[in-house]
Amino acid sequence: MLVLITYDVNTETAAGKSRLRKVAKQCTNYGRRVQNSVFECILDQTQCITLKEILSDIIDENVDSLRFYYLGNKYQTKVEHLGVDRGTAVDGALIF
Repeated sequence: MLVLITYDVNTETAAGKSRLRKVAKQCTNYGRRVQNSVFECILDQTQCITLKEILSDIIDENVDSLRFYYLGNKYQTKVEHLGVDRGTAVDGALIF
């Protein structure tokens, strides 16, 4: 299923800047960045639960926030894009 993950991490402190980098790195491990604090991830149920646990352990719930949008398996009709695209489609093939 396609999961859109957005986050807002308070970066007023060094600890906040560190949390921001950690959240971004974990999201990069599971999907692709489509905007500064927005990632598209194709996940199965287990991966989704795992990533949510990892991210919730990183953030400070008193000052940071995470949002998960579950767009399902038929997400192609639910996503519209205008403007510059960032990289390869999340479900596209990668050739090394």
